[in-house]
Amino acid sequence: MKKLFKSKTFLIYIISLSMTFSFAAWLSLLNNFVIDKASFTGSEIGVLQSLREIPGFLAFTVIFVLYIIKAQKLAYLSMITLGIGVLITGYFPSIIGLYITTIIMSTGFHYLETINQSLSLQWLKKETAAITLGKISAAKSFVGLIVFILIYLMMKVYSIEYKYVYVFFGIGTFILGCVSWYLFENFKEDVIQDKKIVLKKEYWLFYLLTFFAGARRQIFVVFAGFLLVEKFGVDIHNMVILLFINGMLNMYFAPKIGHFIVKHSERLTLRFEYIGLVLVFVSYAFVDNLYFACFLYLIDHLLFSMSIALKTYFQKIADPKDFASSSAVSFTINHIAAVFLPVFLGLIWLYSYSLVFILGALIAIISVFLSFLIPKNPKQGYETTLVKVDIPSAVQSKIN
Repeated sequence: MKKLFKSKTFLIYIISLSMTFSFAAWLSLLNNFVIDKASFTGSEIGVLQSLREIPGFLAFTVIFVLYIIKAQKLAYLSMITLGIGVLITGYFPSIIGLYITTIIMSTGFHYLETINQSLSLQWLKKETAAITLGKISAAKSFVGLIVFILIYLMMKVYSIEYKYVYVFFGIGTFILGCVSWYLFENFKEDVIQDKKIVLKKEYWLFYLLTFFAGARRQIFVVFAGFLLVEKFGVDIHNMVILLFINGMLNMYFAPKIGHFIVKHSERLTLRFEYIGLVLVFVSYAFVDNLYFACFLYLIDHLLFSMSIALKTYFQKIADPKDFASSSAVSFTINHIAAVFLPVFLGLIWLYSYSLVFILGALIAIISVFLSFLIPKNPKQGYETTLVKVDIPSAVQSKIN
């Protein structure tokens, strides 16, 4: 047991699973909670989701915090903050109350997500990082399944109030943060990280793909589930069942996606993801059948599992000392659209929900074209296919 608490990979698992435990509960309850208890419409949910993404937009501030505290300890503090934010959510079922608790929860979540990505890039081997991240994704899905089962039992069988369900899951992450701080040894940095904001022209394609990924993610996270609840009347119990099925599928497919990336490249994986998202978003725009809408929701989740490829693409092209700063910057870039897009699309939703998803499809189409600029074997100095590299023509033909 002591060996586990000396393992960097095990700590990455703990960080990832602690996020899932509380955030999966918060997110799966959100649409039903805000409609049942606070009478939200598309406009209010759009504002809430924009507020939720402000800490993500400010993720670059992690770099400044790292001057004061090590990344490992900041991860523990972020776990504790996330737990507190979820814990208190159910006690403030009003518009302003939900806005405030969402910001607290989101600050812990996004700082933790940023640190987790940075440590993953630093600690995992490039050759097998995609496989390990796939396994972690599967483990997160398993924890998600446990969360959904517990929510179903607590609310369907025992009729426990929303606020006590939030308390249960918030306390879980809070305690895990405290215990991890006490039990894990302090790991030394193999490569000293730059503690300043780093923007490099060599990473421009990664930045651009990250920006569009954030925009697409907002449309899915904010409006896909909301569509099921508002248009098709899916209640909390059926929503949890749907998320449970998604977790089962992801447990099976996530490790296979990791192996697929290693075998066939980030370039091909991301093409599949983006083309699939175009089809899904167009289908969302015109869906009138509940079962088909649920099917699209499941496929949407699976496609986003392929985003592992964007992380490993960056790991291959980046200077190792840039991992911490670039992770923070990339989270900010990922959330630029997230700050204003939910509010803007929330207003469009009142006019036409179909138009919201058509815009998502257009964003995905741009990503498809950009994916063709990713080399088959990316590395430092060969970040995009636009870069001319001085290598033998035989090797060049294999790369392209």
